[in-house]
Amino acid sequence: MFFTDPARVPDPEAVAERLPAGAGIVYRPFVAPDAIERGLRLSAIARRRGLLLLAGADPALAQAISAGGVHLPQRLADNAADIRRAHPSWRITAAAHDILAVRAAQLAGVEAVVVSPIFPSNSPSAGAPLGVEGLIEITAGAALPVYALGGVNAKTADALVGAGVYGLAGIEGFGG
Repeated sequence: MFFTDPARVPDPEAVAERLPAGAGIVYRPFVAPDAIERGLRLSAIARRRGLLLLAGADPALAQAISAGGVHLPQRLADNAADIRRAHPSWRITAAAHDILAVRAAQLAGVEAVVVSPIFPSNSPSAGAPLGVEGLIEITAGAALPVYALGGVNAKTADALVGAGVYGLAGIEGFGG
């Protein structure tokens, strides 16, 4: 899963063009004035290349750009049931930073969680890294797919083999 960030990856379309079919994009425009226009470009790339596009935290944006669903921050994960009722075909994922948040997200009806940060990260909002052992504890207690995010890149990804993750997620790790 590729998470967009206008400050850290200014050309998300270039990254989207390189993703393999089946990969996901979480589009987070962070109130950019061209949010819908860029979202529509990403949506066209996603359709053409067989990618899943999710809008970050914004069901209205997801609808406006014909995304396949939403990715919710941990604080909004409990909105998943309401979103599911309004959009039964959407994919809904959520962020989680500990096992309690994973279980709460599952109860709310999300399909997968993105756990972070695993390693030291350049994200200004990243907390203390969970490390591989912390991630293993979470995946062992999770009953839904877990993606690892936070400092995941070509150098750190091998350390996640055997950690129980469904997939990897990144921002700068995909190259800008």
